[in-house]
Amino acid sequence: MKYLWAKTESSRLILLTVLVLLCIWEAGVRVFEIREFMLPAPSKIIVEFFQSPRYLLMQSLSTLQTTVVGFALAVVLGVVVAIGIVSSRFLDRTLYSLLVALNAVPKVALAPLFIIWLGTGAAPKIAVAMLIAIFPILIDTVLGLKSADPEMLDMARVNQASRAKILWKIRFPNALPSIFSGMKVGVSFALVGTIVGEFVAGGSGLGHVILVAQGSFDTPTVFVALALLCVLGVFLFKLIEIFEKKLLGWHASQRNPPPGGVVPVGP
Repeated sequence: MKYLWAKTESSRLILLTVLVLLCIWEAGVRVFEIREFMLPAPSKIIVEFFQSPRYLLMQSLSTLQTTVVGFALAVVLGVVVAIGIVSSRFLDRTLYSLLVALNAVPKVALAPLFIIWLGTGAAPKIAVAMLIAIFPILIDTVLGLKSADPEMLDMARVNQASRAKILWKIRFPNALPSIFSGMKVGVSFALVGTIVGEFVAGGSGLGHVILVAQGSFDTPTVFVALALLCVLGVFLFKLIEIFEKKLLGWHASQRNPPPGGVVPVGP
């Protein structure tokens, strides 16, 4: 109960901090008479949203759908490839190094190629989102699969457990915390990848809204799109946290810390 109260108190503190910063922003714009196309006041941004909420929400939904599909593909492919790398020494020495080299290539530079290969619809946006999000998921999954307790692995082999059983009964449950850690990073990257795809492919989404608004120096609309992107990012991150708590309630990282965060010592 005290933990829940502390968590609520922390949320209130965050909300209060945001409100104070917005008030300072509003006052600064008015006092220094900053032009709207340079930096609009928060009140103007809110007014701008309510002038066309349906349109902006539909564009947000388009961005959300693309991000979710790209992220889901990144999770599936990342986990599958990680299992292959851990299971095969050849893949560990070849494919793993190749993927590290591929990650060094700026993904923005690849976006035009996806448009040439996949057209101008949702496919290139999904491909860019997947490509940016997959690497942290892959790396954390490989780390989690490799960090299984060697004694448990030896015991399983002594009992003649198959490689498949060792993978699903020992390695995979042990890797779940790392997988979720990679997913929480990857979902933010997927959102970035979606925006990059919308910048290049256009057509729909908040990235398209930003480009159109930028062309007409409509700064308030740009800030509305940025605010909606923040909301989407927080929503997706919290959604993964909820699934993590449901599936990893047994793990030490999900247990409620004692009040004040101090671990009691002694009997």
